[in-house]
Amino acid sequence: MTEDEGTAAHSPHEPACTEQELKDRVADFVRTHVMPHEPVLDAGGPAAAAALRKLQAGAKEAGLWALPLPGELGGQGLDLARYARLAEAEGASDHGPAALGSAPLLDATMLWRHGTDRVRTLYPHRLTSGELRACYAMTDPETPGTDPYLTATRAVERADGSWTVSGRKWFTSHAAGADLVTVLARTDGRPGDRTGLSLLVVPTSAPGFRVVRELPVLGGAGQWEIEFDRVHVDADHLLGARGRALDIAAERLQLGRTLRCLRWLGQAQRAFDLMCARVNSRTGSRGPLGGHQLVQSHVFESLLALRTTRPLVHEAVAAISAGRDAHVEVGLAKVAAARMLQQVTDAAIQVHGAAGLGPDTPLPALYRTGRTARILDGPDELHITGVARRVLGGYGT
Repeated sequence: MTEDEGTAAHSPHEPACTEQELKDRVADFVRTHVMPHEPVLDAGGPAAAAALRKLQAGAKEAGLWALPLPGELGGQGLDLARYARLAEAEGASDHGPAALGSAPLLDATMLWRHGTDRVRTLYPHRLTSGELRACYAMTDPETPGTDPYLTATRAVERADGSWTVSGRKWFTSHAAGADLVTVLARTDGRPGDRTGLSLLVVPTSAPGFRVVRELPVLGGAGQWEIEFDRVHVDADHLLGARGRALDIAAERLQLGRTLRCLRWLGQAQRAFDLMCARVNSRTGSRGPLGGHQLVQSHVFESLLALRTTRPLVHEAVAAISAGRDAHVEVGLAKVAAARMLQQVTDAAIQVHGAAGLGPDTPLPALYRTGRTARILDGPDELHITGVARRVLGGYGT
């Protein structure tokens, strides 16, 4: 990324301001509008939905809506390299992407690129506008998320070409409020076969779809278990080619993991800022908190983690933007960013003492995100072994 932060060329859909100005506006919106509503948004339910709708209306009015969504879908068309410079500021709150309309990026672009004409007509524009919400269901209960070939959820083709989907999925983010779910299902073969997996787009209003239960993650909301009980899916709601689900999933996962890494950087920076503010404002019987070497060590190690992780994440952005194989870059970035968020937030909690454990700071929620990031969306071990195998393969004879 060599483009400087002066005034950049922009399409008719893009905000007409410098990139630094746009980043500042995003940061200000998240800080002054989104963060004050976090307790309500974290709790979920009707109050959270109402608060989110109000925030989304404010983002549209401010001209900050759907910044990275394609212009042809009604977004503002920032490419990944340029959006990456804003994503940290937007992601400083876990609710920032939803409030500013970038959360549908993965679903809208996946449906736009791989959907049939009918799917492309029905859904991507409405996802971009915020009229519809979507989720992605990949992992079956009791089946390792790292081994999609064991998927037992099945889609059976009917005589007219439509499908009947049966099975369960869990740890499906935001499923309770979704209008659409893209589900990974076996259309051929049996669990364990390395072929025969497909993606289908299922409206959640279809008979037989059911939200089974919420799955609190370390006390936090947002994950759900869902069931498909002989759900009828139209033939034209098959996404991409039959049996090629994992090709589409890989494309989605690389971009999705990189976006999350950018947002984790923003959340870690937020935790770091809180820690430094605490250090500078606290004085005990032995003098200012900042005078203690162990506290200084927390500050140093946290800053080191932030500064060394950020380039790894932007290397992944550059690789994806250039259309290169980014498995190594994304794997390195994902492990480093998840560890870094947990490390920095843990240090901030330690410096805050008991106050860092309670409800008066966002640190417990930030720590929860950091810890779960090391498991959800691919555990550390998956990325470590995957990167190592690819690197070692380059040294083979």
